[in-house]
Amino acid sequence: MNSLLDPLLIAELAALGLGTGFLAGLLGIGGGMLMVPFITIIMGHRGVASDLAVKMAIATSMATIIFTSVSSVRAHHKRGAVRWDIVRRLAPGIVIGSLLGSLGVFSLLKGTVLAIVFALFVGFSATQMFLDRKPKPTRQMPGTAGQLSAGGAIGFISGLVGAGGGFVSVPFMTWCNISIHNAVATSAALGFPIAVANVLGYVVSGQSVQGLPAGSFGYIWLPALAVIAVCSVLTAPLGAKAAHNLPVKKLKRVFASILYLLAAYMLWKGLQG
Repeated sequence: MNSLLDPLLIAELAALGLGTGFLAGLLGIGGGMLMVPFITIIMGHRGVASDLAVKMAIATSMATIIFTSVSSVRAHHKRGAVRWDIVRRLAPGIVIGSLLGSLGVFSLLKGTVLAIVFALFVGFSATQMFLDRKPKPTRQMPGTAGQLSAGGAIGFISGLVGAGGGFVSVPFMTWCNISIHNAVATSAALGFPIAVANVLGYVVSGQSVQGLPAGSFGYIWLPALAVIAVCSVLTAPLGAKAAHNLPVKKLKRVFASILYLLAAYMLWKGLQG
């Protein structure tokens, strides 16, 4: 694999970080759905086996959420939008589900299978975004056991696809009569325990893996994490500012179309194996 200080590699990762940060701020989405396919491509071009590249892309994407969620939560918290009572009740299940996914199932599944799971999840998320459907609020938040189960499902799914869980947690909360404003802010806060628990699992489960490229920490690829995290934090506020002046609904449909292409690429990668 090429040097970690390869200018082209740094430029590719920086462009990815700047782009995902801006889109995260503009459209209120996590960058995982963009990062995973592109990190897979970047690693593949540098000689990493396809199966391992997919796994490392998912793990590295999740690791960046630790940094991006902090800046996002601070902004939402200042506006008083985060429902910390919900965060406290969902977080234990999220940690359990995340560890179950990242320590157990993730390490057992082949990267090609994870690529197919990722493609299906992104295809579903793109359809949700394209149609701009909001679930009708029909009930209240469930009790402790229900929220533990819901948190477990959110953490588990997030761990398998390298996303922060917003496409699962936001519809779930709005369905339970939480306003969309509070649901988005609370989902941003949930991104932190999702990311920390999953990253811990990826690091532990990746320790014994053979053929990891230079700069790896378990399944986490540190050069990509460093460059993407710095660049995405720089552009996320610019995206949030632009959201007030641009037709976000139309942009979401354009972005959903791009997600379909990325999902098709990951499906092709999975079926190749």
